[in-house]
Amino acid sequence: MPLARRTFLTALAGSAAVSCTGGSDDREDPVPGTSTAAAAAARRLLGRPAAGQLTFPPPSGPGDTYRVTGRPGRIRVDGTSPAVQLAGLRRYLKDVAHANVSWAGEQLRLPTTLPAPPRPLTGRANVPHRFVLNDTSDGYTGAYHDWSYWERELDVLALHGFNEVLVYVGADALYHRTLRQFGFTDGELRSWIPSPARQPWWLLQNMAGPAGGPVSAALLAARARLGRRIADRMRELGMEPVLPGYFGTVPPGFADRNSGAHVLRQGDWYGYRRPDWLDPRGEHFAAVAAAFYRAQEEMFGPARLFKMDLLHEGGRPGDVPVGDAARGVEKALRAAHEDAVWVILGWRHNPPKALVEAVDQRRMLVVDGISDRFPAVTDREADWSGTPYAFGSIWNFGGHTTLGANTRDWAELYDRWRTKPGSALRGTALLPEAADNNPAAFELFSELAWLEGPLDLKAWFDAWSVARYGGRDARAVAAWDVLRRTAYGTTRADGWAEGADGLFGARPSLAARSAATWSPKRLRYDAAEFEQALGHLLAVRPALRNSSAYRRDLLDVARQALSNRSRALLPRIKAAYDGRDAAAFGRLTRDWLALMDLLDRLLATDSRHLLGSWRAQARAWGHDAAERDRLAYDQLSIVTVWGTREGAEAGLHDYANREWAGLAGGLYRRRWAAYFDTLRAALGAGGAPRTIDWFAFDDAWIRDPGPLPARTTGDTYEIAVQVRERLRGA
Repeated sequence: MPLARRTFLTALAGSAAVSCTGGSDDREDPVPGTSTAAAAAARRLLGRPAAGQLTFPPPSGPGDTYRVTGRPGRIRVDGTSPAVQLAGLRRYLKDVAHANVSWAGEQLRLPTTLPAPPRPLTGRANVPHRFVLNDTSDGYTGAYHDWSYWERELDVLALHGFNEVLVYVGADALYHRTLRQFGFTDGELRSWIPSPARQPWWLLQNMAGPAGGPVSAALLAARARLGRRIADRMRELGMEPVLPGYFGTVPPGFADRNSGAHVLRQGDWYGYRRPDWLDPRGEHFAAVAAAFYRAQEEMFGPARLFKMDLLHEGGRPGDVPVGDAARGVEKALRAAHEDAVWVILGWRHNPPKALVEAVDQRRMLVVDGISDRFPAVTDREADWSGTPYAFGSIWNFGGHTTLGANTRDWAELYDRWRTKPGSALRGTALLPEAADNNPAAFELFSELAWLEGPLDLKAWFDAWSVARYGGRDARAVAAWDVLRRTAYGTTRADGWAEGADGLFGARPSLAARSAATWSPKRLRYDAAEFEQALGHLLAVRPALRNSSAYRRDLLDVARQALSNRSRALLPRIKAAYDGRDAAAFGRLTRDWLALMDLLDRLLATDSRHLLGSWRAQARAWGHDAAERDRLAYDQLSIVTVWGTREGAEAGLHDYANREWAGLAGGLYRRRWAAYFDTLRAALGAGGAPRTIDWFAFDDAWIRDPGPLPARTTGDTYEIAVQVRERLRGA
């Protein structure tokens, strides 16, 4: 590990030790000579009986390395930080104990006495940067998660070897505190800062303004406390928080309050006015940036990595040369944090060469969102003039529940790009737009940074099935081999990194080809072959079916199989309508709605698929009834209309569609039932169907959705059997 980074991490650990906001009950009863942070995380993840058999000596050693040794019931995990020790623990759990902890289900059928590894398990990270979370993650994963969520999320990320985590929670309070010093009132700023679900796009300089009214001072304070707690826990674990940097975002009227400031209007983004941009070349920018970084460190503690994307998705440089702007942003960053690393997203044509060639490339990291997206991406060294970058994947957009990923590209490209002469690949970047999904992809991608040599996908999925369910089972192996060839066997050759979403969540149309405007228009694998995985999973022996990991995988496969059928059934409905066959149209549309009902019952068996509990999380953050209603609207609208009518009609509607209980059987079913009624009436009258204002339809539902499921009902296995039988008879 480079001396500068080791010194920095030591400072982070010291900061966490004295913080009053980062503690937890798990720090009680420390064992002398033990890494208390790793031991506490192990207790939280595994429970005390198993964790009591683990020893984590004080972190030491060069680089990011771990070593697992021991005898039965006395397992020792050495490593260079608590998080690296936890990465060693994950290796032990997978290879020796055949257990699995993921961000979507777990299997911890551990023996009373933990088995000893037959030989020392050693690992070394092959890259220094293991970055995780997309800019949009807070909005699409859930902007209203509390500490109980974040504590486990950080433990799971550390367990999987990540060491750099994007933290946007609390940035609203930071901007509020900073800009109060530059002439803005409390009320003006709280009316400019968006509600939490949309803050990622505000931080990207796409939009401003809350939904339905100003955010409250209480909400800002609560989010600042949570952000500090998240950052402190990361430091305890030896991970680094990646915080938002300052690159010029200001509210309207900044120049009126600060004479001589050069401010550029940025126009609109999908019906929202973008924040104004303060010219980074001037003294006003330097003053705001200094205040921003000073307040940030006071509020959230020390940091070394700062995420900034200039002129994102249509920003206007005006009369400011991009290179000069980049130099101004970097100068202000260096004035506050001499050794800082500027983290920037690699997306389409960003960052432009004019930007990367204007700054110190050694202290920039591009987290590449399209390494596995476009076949034309072949030489990132040339694209970014040798700037260090992280190999990244965005396997879902908007939080789609679609299963799968381009794992063949990961296996083919990562090691080759990393080891080629002159490679600038220095990290991995896990960037799905929403987290907590696709557990096999999560696990596989996290291992890239710890592998030695090429990746054998067939062997990997075989081993995954053993650890995921707690033992070898021929039908589990067969199921995951089917999934390897289908949903996880796609490649970037077709220009996509995510799977096609289902049509149940689409705005109703007989010509619908996707629910989200910018999603694949066809399935990227053979649906009939994929359905074989469902039969295999249902036949896994009963002793291996009792974990949340098994139930989650069974639900995902059954849900995906049902969702895929929408693509086969809709053309048949269209043919019946076009042929004016009312009987067939009635039968097929009843089948469609019955499949949606079955899908909703399946989804209701899992707590992570309940729209009602997701809405309740938002309401819990409101300080009064009016704010609770505003936050509930904020949460529901982001997965439906997204925002304004203008934005919805421009393509944002259903961008974040997902198959959850309460959506599939609520809004989505109501839309299709209403649409089929208009078509049925048109068949009877011989005219054109009545036009439905879908934005108004959706918006009315968001404001009064009726009861939404907030508790699980039914049994996943029993309903998955019904799914298989229904699909066989369809």
